Amino acid sequence: MSSIQLADLAPYSEFARAAYCSPTILTDWRCGQACEAVPGFEVSLTGGDDNRVQYYYVGYWPTENTVVVAHEGTDPTQLLADLTDANAFMERLDPMLFPGVDSSVEVHSGFANEHALTANIILKEVKSLISRYNANSVALVGHSLGGALAELDCVFMALNLPSSIAIKGVTYGTPRVGNPTWATLFDSMISDFQRINNKKDIVPNVPGRFMGFSHVQGEVHIISDGYAVQCPGEHDRSSLTCVGDDDATDAQCTIMSVPNIFVGDILDHLGPYQGIYMGICI
Repeated sequence: MSSIQLADLAPYSEFARAAYCSPTILTDWRCGQACEAVPGFEVSLTGGDDNRVQYYYVGYWPTENTVVVAHEGTDPTQLLADLTDANAFMERLDPMLFPGVDSSVEVHSGFANEHALTANIILKEVKSLISRYNANSVALVGHSLGGALAELDCVFMALNLPSSIAIKGVTYGTPRVGNPTWATLFDSMISDFQRINNKKDIVPNVPGRFMGFSHVQGEVHIISDGYAVQCPGEHDRSSLTCVGDDDATDAQCTIMSVPNIFVGDILDHLGPYQGIYMGICI
């Protein structure tokens, strides 16, 4: 990726970092470095308790005429333990939230349950901001667990907003969210999506493919500070399934350079993402 392309990702990194901040300081967009890096952003809704419900916020980004939704992540060691649990299972998407989606599409039950806790209140606020500002796009961002929620949000918003509203997703250190049918659905609906992995981060390798999980496309792999590569997936036209970045053959893509959790580094999960660390509010 060029330096310009990497620089374009910086505001989304700041939005994801800000999601780790308490709603009480996000309301006025006074959260330190992350908020200062995106001046003029207007927060309209905050929520979560950093326990049962991850922090989240919704707001309007005047510079891009975009509504932004961001979700907090979680402790990477706890997330890793949960996602490598052999008892982790998938469930079909709630048809009330994801109307018309085939029952063969399944996602991690924990992600689905967490997403359902805030889906409707966030959607209501997004619709309100679109109407108020005549916004033409929605950006969904998050790191770690927040990235998984943002991935779900992308399809959720695409199904519940007018087709004229562009959907963009940018996630960081995102685990696998659903089965191959989920990946196929996602890739068919969401064309503007970047799933950023940092160096030897092992979280993108869980839950395992042997458990039936598959990544969506869009990987951007940070190899070193200032140097990242895009890892396009492949499309199997004969079976109409998208095998995604999990089948990338480039040695610099995560699936090849970090083939399992034993050769990675959990600390890379926190960053730096082009100089920006996640997991703390500063």
